[in-house]
Amino acid sequence: MPLRMKQLSAQDHALIEPIDQDRMLARTQSWADINSGTGNLAGVGHMGNTLADALSDLPGEVSLHEPEPVMTVDPDGREIEKAHGKHLVLSVRPEAERRFLLTGHMDTVFPADHPFQDQKWLDDDTLNGPGTADMKGGIAVIAEALVAFEAGPDAALVGYDVMINSDEETGSLSSAKLITQLAQGKTAALTYEPSALPDGTLAHARGGSGNYALTFTGRSAHAGRNPQEGRNALVAAADCVVRLKTMQHADLPINPARIDGGAANNVVPDHAILRFNIRPKTTYAGEAFASDLKDLLQLLELQHEVTIACHGGITRPPKPVDDKAQKLFDLVRDTGALLGQNIGWKATGGVCDGNNIAANHVPVVDTMGVRGGAIHSPDEFMIVSSLTERAQLSALVLQRLATGAAL
Repeated sequence: MPLRMKQLSAQDHALIEPIDQDRMLARTQSWADINSGTGNLAGVGHMGNTLADALSDLPGEVSLHEPEPVMTVDPDGREIEKAHGKHLVLSVRPEAERRFLLTGHMDTVFPADHPFQDQKWLDDDTLNGPGTADMKGGIAVIAEALVAFEAGPDAALVGYDVMINSDEETGSLSSAKLITQLAQGKTAALTYEPSALPDGTLAHARGGSGNYALTFTGRSAHAGRNPQEGRNALVAAADCVVRLKTMQHADLPINPARIDGGAANNVVPDHAILRFNIRPKTTYAGEAFASDLKDLLQLLELQHEVTIACHGGITRPPKPVDDKAQKLFDLVRDTGALLGQNIGWKATGGVCDGNNIAANHVPVVDTMGVRGGAIHSPDEFMIVSSLTERAQLSALVLQRLATGAAL
C-alpha cells in the first residue's frame, strides 16, 4: 500500500476496498474481443447490448438511443446519409438536484476487416489489444467505480447519467445532440478517454476540430483538341490546398488530407473533392477561418471559373479550462495524491467528447480512463494495474463531488 494511502479515511478505505481488478480485466478482454469499429453496425450493436447488461446492476434505467441523421459527401460529390449505431444511456436518480455526467465510447478505429483483432500480453502488466485502452478499459473503470460508489452512504445524495456513444472516433456527429441534452444542468463531468501519457498525465486544455469537404465542379473538355474550353476542377482543388496552407497559423493548424476526382489523361477533369481538417485552438480562430474560407472560395470560383460546394464545419469546439474546470482538475489531482498517484496534466491538440461537454459550460476532466498508449494503432496497449488505480480514483472523486466539493 502506498504511503499516502494512510491519509485516507476509514470511509474512503471502505469505499475502494471492493474494487476488483480481475473483474475489470475480464470485462475489458471480453469487450475487446468484440469488433466495434464505428462502421461495423452489427459489432457496435452487439457491444451496446453487452454494455447494457453490464450496467444493469446499477440503479436507474438503461436505454439505447437512436443516432441523429448524419450526412456525408461521397466520392461523386453527393450528400448521402451515413448510418451509425445506437448510443447507450444509464440515468440514475434523475430527480436529484445535484447530478453528474460520465461518458465513454463503445466504438474503436478498427473496422471488421482490420488485421488487428487479437490480444497478447507484452509483459505481466501490459496488454496489447484493439480498444483495450481506447476505451473499453475505461468503460470497465466506469462500471466498477459506480458499483463501489453506489455501495457507499453518499450516493443517494446525487444522481448521474452515463452515456456510451457509438461514434466518438468519427466525431460524435450522431450523438452530439444527445451529449448536449445530457450536459444540461450537470455539476461536473468525467470522460474516460485513456490518459494523455502512459504515466497517467491528464489532457488539460484542448483545441477544437473541424472537417470539411469541398466539391469542385468545372467543365470537361478534350485535353488535346480543345483544352481551353475546359475548366479544370483538379487544378482548382490543388490551388485551394496551397492557399489553405498559407492561412495556417499557430492557433489554426490546417491539414489538407485528400483529393478525390480527376479523369482520364486526355480529359480536362470537371470534378474534384478536397477533404481537410482544421484544429482551431481558440473560438476566435475558428470563427475567423469560417469568414476567410468563404472569401477564399469566392476568389477560387472567379479565378478558375468553377463552382464550389462546401460541406462540414467545426464539430468539436475548443476546450479552454476555466476556473471551475481547474477546480475539478485540482480535485482529481489531490484525490490521486491520497492514493499515491502523481497526477499532472498538459494541453493537447487532440479532441474528444470533453470538448462538446465543456461547450455547455460544464467542468470536465476527460482522460479519467486507463493508462496506456499507442492508441489507434496495432500497438495499442493498456497498463492493467491502472484499472484499479483509475477505478479507485473515480470512486473517491465521485464521493467528494457528492458531498459538496466546491467547483
